[in-house]
Amino acid sequence: MKLRAIGGEQKAGRSNGWRGAAARFLRRIGAAAVLLLLATGLALWWAARWTPDRAIYPVQGVTIDADNGEVHWGSIKAAGADFAYIAATDGTAGVDARFARNLSRARDAGVQAGPIHRYSLCHLATDQAANFIRHVPRRADMLPAVVWLDYDDRCPDRPTRALLLSELATFLAQIETHMGKQSLIAPGPAFEADYRVTRGIARTTWLRRDFFEPDYGAHPWTMWQANDYVRLSGADGTVGWNVLRAGGEMR
Repeated sequence: MKLRAIGGEQKAGRSNGWRGAAARFLRRIGAAAVLLLLATGLALWWAARWTPDRAIYPVQGVTIDADNGEVHWGSIKAAGADFAYIAATDGTAGVDARFARNLSRARDAGVQAGPIHRYSLCHLATDQAANFIRHVPRRADMLPAVVWLDYDDRCPDRPTRALLLSELATFLAQIETHMGKQSLIAPGPAFEADYRVTRGIARTTWLRRDFFEPDYGAHPWTMWQANDYVRLSGADGTVGWNVLRAGGEMR
């Protein structure tokens, strides 16, 4: 009877020891998870507020589209936006539903604005230019148009570099005749790596890289989208935050 009691006590001790070790392990996992959540929350909070040092880049602005809802442009200006680029047209038929309203209200708030066209690899340049010209007014006080160059899941076409550069030159010539000023080109990193647009098209470049200066163009950038995660009280969701290189100019 004593031997059985001693054996039972040993088994109970081993069982309690295993359970205690498991509980301690789970507590450590829980503490690590809490710390990870806190670190993630802090990183997101920081990302939503970070903008480049204005002492280095004194001229800064936003990128706005319909996803930002009813934009309160007075608040955007108060947040430090000296200018705004507003989504306007996309391919041959796409039009940002809030472009005209945003353009008008930005001007009323004293924020200089310009239009963005998202270029499509699946449509002819002349048809895209017609869409742009139909919806974007020519105004002397408007900033130069930006041609956004990126891949789009809706478009599987991948033309040769020679064909792309030829079509893009046609598109630029037509919209620049309409606007009365040269455009900017804004290729994404993957697009630029494949097509080397900044090497083939002589235009002011707007490059994109969150938190770190981009270096993927053939020559230094004039505009930099530095943070695509900024949250402002005057707009829904996130906005792109952009800076103009010191000494740079948009005519």
